[in-house]
Amino acid sequence: MDYDPQELEQRWRERWAESGRYEADPSDVAAHAGGDEAASDDEEPTFITVPYPYPSGGMHIGHARTYTVPDVYARYRRQQGDNVLFPIGWHVTGTPIIGAVERLKKREPKQMSVLQDTYNVPEETLSELETPMGFANHFIEEHYKKGMQSLGLSVDWRREFNTNDERYSQFITWQYETLRDHGRLEKGLHPVKFCTDEQQPVTTHDLLEGENAEFQEYTLVRFGWDREGTEVTVPMATLRPETVYGVTNAYIDPEADYVVADVDSEKWFVSAEAAEKLRLQAHDVEVLEEYEGSELVGQRVENPITGDDVLVLPAGFVDADNATGVVMSVPAHSPDDYVALQEAKADTEYLESFGIDPADVADIEPIPILDIEDDDEDWGEVPAQYAVESNGIESSDDPKLAKATKDLYNKEFHAGHLKDMYGEYAGELVKDVRERFKDDNADTGAFDLMQEFSEEVVCRCGGDVVVAEQDTWFLTYNDEDWKRMAHEVVDGMDTIPDNTRGEYDHTIDWLNEWPCIRNYGLGTRLPWDKDFVIEPLSDSTVYMAYYTIAHRLQDVPVEDLDREFFDALFYGEDAVDDADERALSLREEWQYWYPVDYRFSGNDLISNHLTFYLFHHADLFDESMWPQGIVIMGMGLLEGEKMSSSKGHVVLPGEAIEKYGADTVRFFLLNSAEPWQDYDWRADQVGSVRDQLNRFWNRGQDLIEGPDGDRDELQHIDRWLLSKLQDTVETVTEAMENSETRTASQAAFYGLEESLRWYRRRADLDRSGAQWTQRHVLETRLRLLAPFVPFLTNELHEQLTGTPAEDAPWPEVDAEFESTVVEVEERQVERLTEDVHDIIDVTDTDPETIRVYVAADWKNLVFDTVADVGTNVGQVMGEVMQHESLRERGNEVNQLVQDLVDVVRGLDDDAIEAMREMDEATVYEDATGFLRREFDADVEIYVEGSEDIHDPGERADKATPFRPAIHLE
Repeated sequence: MDYDPQELEQRWRERWAESGRYEADPSDVAAHAGGDEAASDDEEPTFITVPYPYPSGGMHIGHARTYTVPDVYARYRRQQGDNVLFPIGWHVTGTPIIGAVERLKKREPKQMSVLQDTYNVPEETLSELETPMGFANHFIEEHYKKGMQSLGLSVDWRREFNTNDERYSQFITWQYETLRDHGRLEKGLHPVKFCTDEQQPVTTHDLLEGENAEFQEYTLVRFGWDREGTEVTVPMATLRPETVYGVTNAYIDPEADYVVADVDSEKWFVSAEAAEKLRLQAHDVEVLEEYEGSELVGQRVENPITGDDVLVLPAGFVDADNATGVVMSVPAHSPDDYVALQEAKADTEYLESFGIDPADVADIEPIPILDIEDDDEDWGEVPAQYAVESNGIESSDDPKLAKATKDLYNKEFHAGHLKDMYGEYAGELVKDVRERFKDDNADTGAFDLMQEFSEEVVCRCGGDVVVAEQDTWFLTYNDEDWKRMAHEVVDGMDTIPDNTRGEYDHTIDWLNEWPCIRNYGLGTRLPWDKDFVIEPLSDSTVYMAYYTIAHRLQDVPVEDLDREFFDALFYGEDAVDDADERALSLREEWQYWYPVDYRFSGNDLISNHLTFYLFHHADLFDESMWPQGIVIMGMGLLEGEKMSSSKGHVVLPGEAIEKYGADTVRFFLLNSAEPWQDYDWRADQVGSVRDQLNRFWNRGQDLIEGPDGDRDELQHIDRWLLSKLQDTVETVTEAMENSETRTASQAAFYGLEESLRWYRRRADLDRSGAQWTQRHVLETRLRLLAPFVPFLTNELHEQLTGTPAEDAPWPEVDAEFESTVVEVEERQVERLTEDVHDIIDVTDTDPETIRVYVAADWKNLVFDTVADVGTNVGQVMGEVMQHESLRERGNEVNQLVQDLVDVVRGLDDDAIEAMREMDEATVYEDATGFLRREFDADVEIYVEGSEDIHDPGERADKATPFRPAIHLE
């Protein structure tokens, strides 16, 4: 029977669907794996979740790995006898889907390319995608759900829901009313990411670019401009307010749009973009006049700290969209500014075109404001000049300029002492005085503040995202008691890998208020203010609880799902006056499944979603219902590059499955890296996996069609393979307990295959004992591999035993077949074989006779001493020299001790003891039949010093324990 994955896998998909194989209920038997069909008192429920997909586009191979990793663990726990719930839902909250629909309606070329070229949406189907839920449902049904089912994910599909569902909204309403009653929600001004197109706050999940952008608080130095007798403030933004004493001039883009605006009853000159940002940051702003930046060029503005007038120069490098669009120049301490000033001085023609006297610019000299304390380097009086010249920087286009600027800023922050001009701050380090200096001058009115991002931020809708201060409802993650509870959740939780534990604690520590509402979008309305929608990250914190009752809530009218209903469901009969019996019945199911045993999620979600998940569970539920574990997953590459739907650089699971088969796709995704490591999808390697599974299938067919064999006819080599099998079972089980899918699959497939290759080479495979051994190993191996390649293993295991692999219990180590002695003995035969091959290769000979010389008894006595004493050569020599017969051998013994110490170093006690018990000569004698076949030569075994020894090559005395001497003739 040939391996046809498409045909085979489709049959199993149909079987699973028809039988409801993965529909989990509390009354289910823990395991189809060998139990009877009645409910069991000791069944162990296991609840596994993974972030629900956001269907604003199709499913690609990166998503496939995200959902297959937890599926492997779910399948493993079922074989262990657990009753496993693995559900999936759909996250549609927010505006990305709405934005995608709007771009579709406009037939934007980029959006059309993604839909038609990347995700193969037919032309005749496009109209069905022109509503948000039509769009979402298309990708749910045609991409995600089909992809997941094709991959064989063991999902209970009865429990699927989407976050725009009215029943789910009632659940979210209960959550937020409860959080508000607990004091976890407040209203007030708060900096938020704000989309200028959508005119509403957005969060990380809504961003196309700038996902890692941070809020930066700029200091606005309020320079004054006497504009024809009217005082106008020209605020200039800086992250280094202490450098204000070193300002020599300012820069502005002469061609950009600027305004004079009334800002909080003062006239400010800022860029047009800055005026809008200031308005969004809770300033009262009215634009009075509009200008180009050239209006300010050549003017002098007054430094509010020093009282000096500084000249405003034209500069195309100024970004009018950043902060206020006017920047101050500190050429003594900014390599950027130093180079810009030199270039300005040199371009006299450009200056004259704005009516600026080049002589006035030529007179501008850097003003040093601090001294750098550095034992390794002399930065001179003007550090920026030193940084530029020492790096060989000659122009503002030099790529080395950015690093030079960053390095100098860092050096001055940590080692820069302010000069005497700073008065009470003089002599202090910048890092110790910056915040105090800023606050003190803000109090006097010389400084103001403005929020900006650390990098450009773009919404998925294509709109620019800016910092805004909004009167908004926010979650008080900064509450100390809530933080303490979240830390307690982390303390009691299993974090995989373990080094992520500190990341949760770190996030909890720095997390501040989180705005939780939007002006519009899909999702649940804020219960007490229906003008707002709860944003995506905030409505996806405890939805895991909803999975446990989602399918049964369909029988409850929406209007009955009020606060009291969910209070009774989650807090019990005593929480309400008249508990709804339906809610109490649902409570039993929730309590059965909860808490979540493991949540599998992406590393990038630790800083938001996953930590929110911990906060909300800590507040809403008792400690017994807190999350038990989180497994982190890495990112995927495609042929060495980041996957990108917008660029068409993706592989669709359906296409990969059609080409290679689902088992191949699964096995490559799981075997190429541990879950938390990044992986790289490479077509040639995937094809290789397909070939390997084909060979596995063919070998399995051969064994299934062959005789059963006889367990009572086992020989040494059979017992060796069976012992290696027990090692594999132990390794795979331990790895699966830690979600180490690569370690587990490598051991079960590739590691055991290495042993099988040796076994096939070493054993007479037609023997009855060998036939039984091979079938037994195949059966066990199929059960070990069932979580990874469920289609192939189910089929082969059912052919072999009549039962699918997933319905057979997980293998346990069989003590009867564990034998360190057998493994150590066979390793000696394998090593001897390798040594002979090496000698043949080096000498290029074809021996007729191979003579093997085993070490003399006195050498084994030395080994016994090493085994007793350990790897301290001095101590071993002290013991060895107690034997008179060994003392007489002097240096020969000394060298042997050192060799044998190297032999035992790193071995465990069982292995060393097995080596002591082993009769080396007998082991090699028993293997002579194999060795004769292997080398097509006579094989003679001798013990060094024996009477019957034949040693024409005088090799016998070179033998040491476990490393026999060899002579080829």
